[in-house]
Amino acid sequence: MISIKLNFGGFVPLSTVDWRGRSACVVFFRGCPVHCTYCQNATLLAGSDVRDTEEIIGMIRDSLLAISGVVFSGGEPTAQKEALLSLARATKKMGLAVGVHTNGVYPETLDALIRERLIDHVALDIKARWARYNNLLRGDYVKDVQKSLALCKEAHEQGHLPEFEVVITLFRGYDDEVPIIAQEAGTVDMVLQQGVTGNVRPLSEEEMKKIADRLARSVKIRTREGGEIVYEGDRSRRSARKRQR
Repeated sequence: MISIKLNFGGFVPLSTVDWRGRSACVVFFRGCPVHCTYCQNATLLAGSDVRDTEEIIGMIRDSLLAISGVVFSGGEPTAQKEALLSLARATKKMGLAVGVHTNGVYPETLDALIRERLIDHVALDIKARWARYNNLLRGDYVKDVQKSLALCKEAHEQGHLPEFEVVITLFRGYDDEVPIIAQEAGTVDMVLQQGVTGNVRPLSEEEMKKIADRLARSVKIRTREGGEIVYEGDRSRRSARKRQR
């Protein structure tokens, strides 16, 4: 068997917060081309801890009795295509579901996972409206993220990707981004995630609900204080919008 190496970022043997409705272990990949100033895993953006994927498969196997899925996160897991594919294949052979948290800058990796039917859940982090993307990320990434969004939406609609959600990490003063990103997301599940950075006061759950009310759709709201909730929105406002139409 050919040995495949992984730049390893860490392992959580049991998590109930990284994949709603599932107990899962989490494999973190080290390295990411996008250096967001607010990254909650900033220590994984650089550095090296090279491991054989067989070692990681052993870690997953040790968690089998407690889990129903594996989440690959980072860093950016799709940056290490062959290692991710190898681990996803091994995970599937164990009868476990596969989830990936990604920024979408490597659509070819997502495409390979989907084509091999190796993936059950994708959480795609869309960071801003397209017009601000490359400036925010300090690189030419917008076309790749757009491609990832399109292929995941298509795969989800065709039944090849069972679960797909768009995640918006939201900061104070940038709530005008949400309706624009929501329009791009279409009907897929959407998560408003509380952004935390520097000395800026994070949005509260109530403030995020008010932002969600503008969308007239169900969203998930994720905060450090309250975890993740499903918010159906202000029904009176939604009814008023329908009457106006």
